[in-house]
Amino acid sequence: MRITVVGLGKIGLPLAVQFASSGHHVVGADVNQGVVDLVNAGREPFPGEHLLAEKLALVVGGNQLRATTDTAAAVSESDAVVVVVPLFVDTQGVPDFGWMDSATTDIGRGLQPGTLVCYETTLPVGTTRTRWKPLLEQVSGLHEGTDFHVVFSPERVLTGRIFADLRKYPKLVGGLSAAGAARATEFYEAVLQFDERPDLDRGNGVWDLGSAEASEMAKLAETTYRDVNIGLANQFGVFAAAHGIDVYQVIEASNSQPYSHIHRPGIAVGGHCIPVYPRLYLWNDPDATVVRSAREANAAMPAYCVGLAREAYGQALTGARVVVLGAAYRGGVKETAFSGVFPTVAALEADGARVSVHDPMYGDHELTALGFRPHRLGEPVDVAIVQADHAAYAALSEADLPEVSVVVDGRNHLNPDNFPTAHLVVVGRPHRRP
Repeated sequence: MRITVVGLGKIGLPLAVQFASSGHHVVGADVNQGVVDLVNAGREPFPGEHLLAEKLALVVGGNQLRATTDTAAAVSESDAVVVVVPLFVDTQGVPDFGWMDSATTDIGRGLQPGTLVCYETTLPVGTTRTRWKPLLEQVSGLHEGTDFHVVFSPERVLTGRIFADLRKYPKLVGGLSAAGAARATEFYEAVLQFDERPDLDRGNGVWDLGSAEASEMAKLAETTYRDVNIGLANQFGVFAAAHGIDVYQVIEASNSQPYSHIHRPGIAVGGHCIPVYPRLYLWNDPDATVVRSAREANAAMPAYCVGLAREAYGQALTGARVVVLGAAYRGGVKETAFSGVFPTVAALEADGARVSVHDPMYGDHELTALGFRPHRLGEPVDVAIVQADHAAYAALSEADLPEVSVVVDGRNHLNPDNFPTAHLVVVGRPHRRP
């Protein structure tokens, strides 16, 4: 097949490489000329995705993948188009379709009869049918369901392990017609390979959910569930710590039977997915009080952790030297999307602290560009707050944080034995005084 992938970001580029590695001819379309040039040179534009560099070099060298900024031209020569363009959500939960509208217009300009168009960007329920179908029809002059097909098939992968996740999880599809769903099923069966999953009654592979709306909701449901679960864990953690209870023992005990799957509490919920998609769900369902309460509970955690630091410090943080450990939204990933570092630093600065940020994945110039004062381990501090559970932080000790008197472990990641004299506070655990 001839396939165009629109959007060569951290999901789109690995998808393009996966399709090319499966024996198909792929064109990656992106508005960023720098990204296009790097891809055509066989070089990954961003680090950290397992096996991407090797696979990309192989398929570009074998003329199975090329990149372009001309989306319409690429689409005009394609049997299938996969769209992975970002959708942004503002602080009120209102989606901004600007980039996707532009990309869809470009696709419509190149759309040919017989083409399959698959949207993989997470969307509010109903968007595929009420926004993308009419826009493609308007621009192309073709009719969906007879001249071409549109489906929604959400990406379900995690940055850093995309190729493994593509094999591990069922590929969900939902069409605007039975014929479109059948085309999408045939397409994804030709470009993906699946691991055996005896735990799934339906088996691993491509799952047709019966409609685009069901497929849209499935992605929102699975991510919103995680946000709600974490929100519950955070509330359990706040209560447990205040009453001298170790919430991690409680969670382990609860999860020892098969009906409980409580997640872990923590300082923040970050990334492109979990903080964002519940807002898309709320845009569809504003009366979902459980979802709204969980989002509010999770958003309050950075300020709560700063409050723990203030309480343990025994006085106002005005003038205190405070380092936030971790700019990334989670350990091992060089990405700051909705990272807890931003509200944590803001809360500390509001208290008058002198704040610096450390992250082993970011250079000083990168931290400065993010608006932070870079910190280097070994520099004296009064207070340290662990925001990201980078592997390197597991070995941190008081020697790395000279003069530290308070450490707030927002991820339950540190070795307590490495902090014999500091006041170590762990989210969800009774406060341990030196």
